[in-house]
Amino acid sequence: MATVIIALADRLLVCTGDGPASDGWTTATRLEETDPVCIATAPDEPSRYVVGTVDDGLFRSTDGGDSFDRLETEFVAEERSTTGDDGTGVPTERDRVTAVTISPHDPSIVYAGTEPSRIYRSRDGGDSWTHLEGLVDLPSEDEWYFPPRPDTHHVRWLEVDPFDPERLYVGIEAGAFVYTPDGGETWRERPPGSRRDNHSLATHSDREGRLYAAAGDGYAESDDCGESWRRPQDGLEHTYCWSVVPDPGDPDRVLVSSASGASSAHTVSRAASYVYRRDGGDSWERLEDRELPTGEGVVRTVFATTGEPGVVYAVNNRGSFGTRDFGDSWARVDIDWPTGLETRTPRGLVASSAVLDE
Repeated sequence: MATVIIALADRLLVCTGDGPASDGWTTATRLEETDPVCIATAPDEPSRYVVGTVDDGLFRSTDGGDSFDRLETEFVAEERSTTGDDGTGVPTERDRVTAVTISPHDPSIVYAGTEPSRIYRSRDGGDSWTHLEGLVDLPSEDEWYFPPRPDTHHVRWLEVDPFDPERLYVGIEAGAFVYTPDGGETWRERPPGSRRDNHSLATHSDREGRLYAAAGDGYAESDDCGESWRRPQDGLEHTYCWSVVPDPGDPDRVLVSSASGASSAHTVSRAASYVYRRDGGDSWERLEDRELPTGEGVVRTVFATTGEPGVVYAVNNRGSFGTRDFGDSWARVDIDWPTGLETRTPRGLVASSAVLDE
């Protein structure tokens, strides 16, 4: 049985079924009107999910998405304000929770990233939180900015190293790739070859040190835990990269979604996005003429994998899709996809406990 959860602008879609090509999927709506941004699941506890939202903080499910409870976090309720020159206060606003991840080593350890860029850690599944200080003290912080809101920036992605529980990788949008080798005691930024406008990061459980990055300024990968990077771009005709996923069965096979720029990636009226695959040292191959929609009118695809070799789920404004052969063929996931969702840009996707029929 597979569970696929899709984060949209005003809801979560919780979809349960037997695989991409199977009938009988059921779909339920959760967290209506909460504006979810990001979602994470626990590899060893597939019934546990954590969701970050724009204004309503964090939510947690421990029953496979049947229900969600709001986590009372001090950092979400924290008010930020300044005083203008005329002595009047500027309206306060809550921090946006823009990234979440659950440690593959211990499902009770959860990390959350916010806008403005800060990182918090919970060691009890989200009941209490500690601020990991020092991130914004890095030398390049004054160069970080998010173009639509130029006075701020945010943590776009968090990834725990599968071989070292103290090593955390951070993508700042926009400004830097950052990592800590010691659980947040120290931070290191912008190693050689790393990207600046980081959107998503991925690791591989079978290749120690391997790290993948999809960024607005291109694709990159590392073999030394992010200390140095290479940039294989040959064949990648669209370099505004958004989502990246390696084949769970082969760390040298990678899928990435990309477009020519932010507008064609995210805005449905101007959308034109694509999916590329790279096998080993080969050039990137654009995946076309398959069941997975790409091209004009399609926003950038978001990927997720359950850990089964070759199996990847994908979502864009045309629906949800899955592959058993790492992109050679795709099948539409048979879930409810109302016409109105074709105008939405999915924000997050997780997939867990998939058993795909042949």
